[in-house]
Amino acid sequence: MTDGEAETRTLVLLRHAKAEQPTTGPDVERRLTARGHADAAAAGAWLARQGLLPDVVICSAARRTRQTWHDVALGMTGSEGGPAGTAPVVRYAAAAYEAHPDDLLNLVRTVEPEAGTVLLVAHNPGVSLLSALLDPDRADREGLRTSDLVVHRTGKPWTELTPGGAPIVDRHTARG
Repeated sequence: MTDGEAETRTLVLLRHAKAEQPTTGPDVERRLTARGHADAAAAGAWLARQGLLPDVVICSAARRTRQTWHDVALGMTGSEGGPAGTAPVVRYAAAAYEAHPDDLLNLVRTVEPEAGTVLLVAHNPGVSLLSALLDPDRADREGLRTSDLVVHRTGKPWTELTPGGAPIVDRHTARG
């Protein structure tokens, strides 16, 4: 690639899979349900089939998002055409828990320039609002449901990602 060519970058947003109902314990410690584990694995299989294997994963540090990522990774490797031997760089980000869309955008802007595909595993309403911020015309007005994936593309470097600068090119609701 020459200096004048724009490199396409892909940002995949994933709302964590179905979690247990809140209890008396801390919200950050909520676990996935059995359905959530199956749905997250199905999300990984879909990503693999689409060739959307991440170079970098930014994952909220909450238990349900960590479990979601773990099951997505298992789903990616368990399907035909799984990862080509290189594991993504995984960053568990406490700042992604209860984050506003601008905070999530700032996390994405810190990704290494050579990363072509980034997976962000986060929570509502922040992850839905980030999708709407990046593509206000095509974002789902009702927001992302559990295990929803939204694929955004941009020709800009991660550091230059701006509101309206990454159109939605695909979406999928994973169910196992």
